[in-house]
Amino acid sequence: MKIINRILLLIVSTLAVFAFIFYLKGGFKNLFGVKTIETTHSLMLEETKALGNLELASFTFKDIVDQKITRDYLPDPRALLIIHGEATGCINLSKIQDQDISVSEDSVIVRLPPPILCHHKIDHSKSTVYDTQYAFMNEGLLFEEAFKSAELKLKESAIKAGILKMTKENAENMLVPIFENISGKKVRLLFDD
Repeated sequence: MKIINRILLLIVSTLAVFAFIFYLKGGFKNLFGVKTIETTHSLMLEETKALGNLELASFTFKDIVDQKITRDYLPDPRALLIIHGEATGCINLSKIQDQDISVSEDSVIVRLPPPILCHHKIDHSKSTVYDTQYAFMNEGLLFEEAFKSAELKLKESAIKAGILKMTKENAENMLVPIFENISGKKVRLLFDD
């Protein structure tokens, strides 16, 4: 009986050593997991359109979002996310009409459309989930609501931070010298409200 126990102990020890070596070489990672991931795309171009937006200001933001779903009886699921985003201020040059440009002997007056926030977006590649609590069944809803809320806050924050004012200033700083060099006259920009 002692011999059988020693043989079993030797076999188990040998298997443990081989398993440990196999583990060190990363063998358990793909033993029951995914070997390859296959993705098939069927991309179709739906629409093309000409754009006239001149991008003149870009703001980047970092938002720390604490998202919580309140429940009556179960613990409240919660997620803490660090969300990165960007907002861009533009002037739509395609809206300029002939009557918006007036030329005199020594000057040119150009009436431009008002600056707009042409786009704002969350950068999902830089955004991270910092922490979750009780979120195992509610992660999708938590993250979706957090990103929606952050996108709205991003738009509000960009406008409050003065992106439209900076867009207007950058338009004057960039366009006036170009127009003056082209026309050889003093150029003044006016903006519609």
